[in-house]
Formats: sequence, C-alpha cells, structure tokens
Amino acid sequence: MQCDCSGTIADRIEAIRATLPQGVGLVAVSKFHPAEAIREALAAGQKLFGESRVQELQKKVAKLAGEDICWHFIGHLQTNKVRPLLRLRPALIESVDSLHLLETIDNEAAAQGFVQRVLLQVHVAQEETKFGFTPEEMLAYFESRSFEKLRATHICGIMGMASNTDDTERIKADFRAIRALFDRIVALCPDLRGFDTVSMGMSHDYKLAVECGSTLVRVGTAIFGERVY
Repeated sequence: MQCDCSGTIADRIEAIRATLPQGVGLVAVSKFHPAEAIREALAAGQKLFGESRVQELQKKVAKLAGEDICWHFIGHLQTNKVRPLLRLRPALIESVDSLHLLETIDNEAAAQGFVQRVLLQVHVAQEETKFGFTPEEMLAYFESRSFEKLRATHICGIMGMASNTDDTERIKADFRAIRALFDRIVALCPDLRGFDTVSMGMSHDYKLAVECGSTLVRVGTAIFGERVY
C-alpha cells in the first residue's frame, strides 16, 4: 500500500485523522526526522510522537523542552539503555519484548520512584528478525498472573507488527491474531485495570490494522515523508 506524501505535514496529519474512527489514537513516528518537522506536527495539533533510539530521543527532548509533547518509545530497547530512557519519563514504552526487559524496567522505575507505562510486544509476523513474545509465552505470563509481581510498571496493552508482505490477507491475519490475543488476555484477567491498548498498524497498513481492531496506530512516512538517515 503506497503512502500519499503530498501536501504539508499538517495536511497529511489531517488526512490520516480523517480515516481514524473515534477512539483510535495516532502516534506520529518522528524517528530520523528533525525537531523542526516535529514542531510542524505540534502546530497541527499532534501530541503523540514515537522514537526508537534513546540517544536520538535525548536530543529531541532537549531541543523541544517546554513543548506540550508526549513521547512513546517504539524501538527495540536494550537493557543497558533502560536507565537513561526512563530518566526521560516516556509516556509509554511500546516495545517490551521479553520478561528480562520487563523486569529491568520495573526495577529501574522503582529505583527512580515512578510508575512506567508499557505495552508488551508480541511476535506473529513471518520475519524471524522481529522481536517479541510468542502468543503462547504472553498467554502463559497472564495465566500465571506474574504481572502481580510488578512494583513500578503498568502494562497497558500489547503491540505487534504484521508480516512485511504485499499479501493483504496475510497482513489481516496477523492483525487479527494480535487482536485475538489481546481479547483472550482480557477474558483471562478481567480484573486488569487500564489494559486497553492494541498498538498495530504503520503507514502502509494502518487502515487494515484499524479494521482488525487496533486502538493505536504508528505512522511515520505518511506524515513526515521518507526518513533522513
């Protein structure tokens, strides 16, 4: 699915919002794009932004200090980067892909004295290079109610990506599997509070993700254009 990158950043944000049902949030993926582009998006009323590298996020937080902005961390997070990331107080870490990382975040958030909001990342795509829990591992985690051991971490939902393919039916199947896993977790643990987010869908497939039950989409290229590495 090709992205329409015509018009200004404000035009693109408005066009994307027009396609999102009520209750579906938009994360503008600003990784590899300059602070000036983020300011354009802010001027258009966009508040949620996604970054994937701690060092890049540090620089942008400094450059955009004082702005009304909400940062999501969406990239693969190494445990040795947890401490500096949490010092930035991201609104949400969407990419918690292992129990070890979850425990590291919980320990560091407790040490820093605040509660970190996270999503658990599930791996359903065909590519082996993608990170995340298998659906079975994630179900086992909630069945055992291991989340009750967390001291300073709030699991708000799950995140996942579809296979990198032009096969629309395969993409839909992946998104449906992610949504079905979320629904099973809710059924298993109906007492979970604030577990309400299914983050799936990017520039090329977010409309399919919304059809399949996404509540949060992560759109970069369709807003900012091609990345500047």
